[in-house]
Amino acid sequence: VKREVGDVSILINNAGIVTGKTFIDSPDSLVEKCMEVNIMAHFWTYKAFLPAMMASNHGHLVSIASAAGITGVNGLSDYCASKFAAVGFAESIDLEMRVLGKTGIKTTIVCPYFINTGMFDGCRSKWPTLLPELEPESVAEKVMTAIRRDQEILMLPRILYFLLLLKHLLPVKVTVLFSDYFGNLHVMDNFKGRAKK
Repeated sequence: VKREVGDVSILINNAGIVTGKTFIDSPDSLVEKCMEVNIMAHFWTYKAFLPAMMASNHGHLVSIASAAGITGVNGLSDYCASKFAAVGFAESIDLEMRVLGKTGIKTTIVCPYFINTGMFDGCRSKWPTLLPELEPESVAEKVMTAIRRDQEILMLPRILYFLLLLKHLLPVKVTVLFSDYFGNLHVMDNFKGRAKK
């Protein structure tokens, strides 16, 4: 890409895969692949494109993480680990740029609930009016708006901001009760995933 296009001013890390099995049932090869795609790819793309952004003090790094990158989900241990890593990595790079005085390099971390792409087919929220399956076009539009506004974090739907606040304020036993109430403990029970071609 650098050879054919040149320097990149907006990097959007959007690749992701999901195993969709409990930790014990996840084959090691799939766990490793999940980590390679969902977090290691971020390291390599940043290594490739961040130096030019730093040289010009201009650019935008966008990490499409997940709501599963801010709270654990039953049946998604490897996926959650990779998305928590993506969030932490993006936050750390943002702080590095600030400390280095590279204020022209912006970061946006996107944490959406399930997006209707087929990746999480079979997964349904217990309360779809509060936690609906998101449409890709709508998410893309909101991401573009967040980039234009230099918004550091975007959670979709907006109720995730409130749920994250509760997670950090309430005791663990209470947050588990909330997770059960919202159906988060069983959201993966009917997981099918994207059909193989």
